[in-house]
Amino acid sequence: FKLAPVDTNLFPGGWNNLTPEMLPLAVQAAMAAIEKICPEARNLLVVPESHTRNSFYLANILQLKRIFHQAGLNVRFGSLSAEIKEPTTLNLPTGESITIEPLIRTDRRLGLKDFDPCTILLNNDLSPGIPGILEDLHEQYLLPPLHAGWSVRRKSTHFKAYEDVAKRFGKLVGVDPWLINPMYAQCGEVNFAEGLGFECLTTNVDALLTRIKRKYKEYGINEKPFVVVKPDNGTHGMGIMTVRDVKDLDTLSRKTKNKMSTTKDSQPLSEVIIQEGVLTNERVNDAVAEPVVYMIDRYVVGGFYRVHAERGVDENLNAPGASFVPLAFADSGRLPKPGEKPGSSSPNRFYMYGVIARLAMLAASYELESTDPDAEVYD
Repeated sequence: FKLAPVDTNLFPGGWNNLTPEMLPLAVQAAMAAIEKICPEARNLLVVPESHTRNSFYLANILQLKRIFHQAGLNVRFGSLSAEIKEPTTLNLPTGESITIEPLIRTDRRLGLKDFDPCTILLNNDLSPGIPGILEDLHEQYLLPPLHAGWSVRRKSTHFKAYEDVAKRFGKLVGVDPWLINPMYAQCGEVNFAEGLGFECLTTNVDALLTRIKRKYKEYGINEKPFVVVKPDNGTHGMGIMTVRDVKDLDTLSRKTKNKMSTTKDSQPLSEVIIQEGVLTNERVNDAVAEPVVYMIDRYVVGGFYRVHAERGVDENLNAPGASFVPLAFADSGRLPKPGEKPGSSSPNRFYMYGVIARLAMLAASYELESTDPDAEVYD
């Protein structure tokens, strides 16, 4: 009954989960994106996460290298980690290898030894903060920009922008924006370990559950509403809990409070977004599955299902034990099939996933424009 985004990650891993059939679209999108920002580009520097010995993550950035190499670029990797002091080759279980090099900063440019890139692609979400080595690079394109990093960016800001986009889209096509937009609230200064800030949390959870119940009644939906409480910054599957009744907050276990106290790299969790829960109705081999759509620039290039056999339809699937299954549609999802019953056609479902993803990416562009610290001001 509802199709809505619950997260928009601007530094995605998981590119290795795209199938070979999806790569031509990705390469074409990469070519279009690079031509737009730096037509004469020959070199691309990728700055990965610092936990570079994770084989799944290495497979992810190797896939990124394939995509941009086939788009006509020389691709090399430069690490922010102080441990990388010389070119370091890491081997993958597949027999492939990848070389990570130390970054070299001059007054105005960032590169590697004998490698001067036009464009720098961040695949590091900058959760611990913005390192000085990446600041004041006015002669090179840095994508995404520094204020897209999770030390600055907030999900509540993104979903405010998405709410505006959904309202305009709903008016354009004549649908209730709620059908594509998850309602939300935000709380700052919450400390789960010490039980501080719970008044804000309780008030907003109660109010949001009431609003969802009202919508369910309006549409005759016989499901129990729930909300998801998660960090207002970060997309790591950490610090997330499902709340079905506001009374649940009074009986949180010590284990749950500890889980909700920190996020990636042991960063303390103090700001949370309370988001309307969207039921996950897709199944792969009887396990709950949610679609994940991948984009380059404004183009949908592919996706996969995140599957978790041990989680329910109202639980977070981005957790240990999850597996990934390519969007196994026999037909292309780039174009809809007219005349099919809603929800019954695989290409139509994937096409709708792509529409929602493009709306979310449009919202992200508005979000980054509104939060740009160096934005030009016109009187």
